[in-house]
Amino acid sequence: MLYIIPTKRGIGIELWGAYGDLNNFYEVIGKFWNDEKASEKLGFENRDKLISNFSFEIRKAKDNSRLKRENNHLYPFEEGKYLGTQFSWVHFLFSISALKYNMQFYETNKFDISVILQIEFWLEKAMNSYDETGARNLIPFINDGLHGANEYIYQCMRTTNLEYFLLGGGKKAFRKLPELLKRGIFYTEESMLLS
Repeated sequence: MLYIIPTKRGIGIELWGAYGDLNNFYEVIGKFWNDEKASEKLGFENRDKLISNFSFEIRKAKDNSRLKRENNHLYPFEEGKYLGTQFSWVHFLFSISALKYNMQFYETNKFDISVILQIEFWLEKAMNSYDETGARNLIPFINDGLHGANEYIYQCMRTTNLEYFLLGGGKKAFRKLPELLKRGIFYTEESMLLS
């Protein structure tokens, strides 16, 4: 089972799962990017760069090159090796948005959708467990609040991520994150400044 928990200082999340869970997630991600035919569409190359970085971290986790633990943090009765990796909230939210946008150009099945829904469920749970007050304003960004078709989505993620890191983490920074993410919403004043 995949699951997500917040990092200690609230900079982001830890994504955990057994090898098979991470491998399945990696394969689902791989279906929705790096396609030469689709790369001609506006912004596709930029989304590919974002999803590629995201996919790289999942691959490194499943290949035992990131975080490791011997049992499931949330369900200690489940034995076995758990592997994980860390993402900032910003990187994770933008990556999921780009991935979901790309999914509309490909054939999807119930398994693909279930994996994405599982990730969304655990992401929301991680937000609430870190800070319910901040999560209330952040959860809408999971459900297509960010503009996945943004032709500069990778650059938008990078600048937002930098600004978030400069806030230094903690609940105060977490509560400011929705304001920073406005640059990823189509037609907001913040997104127009990037154009």
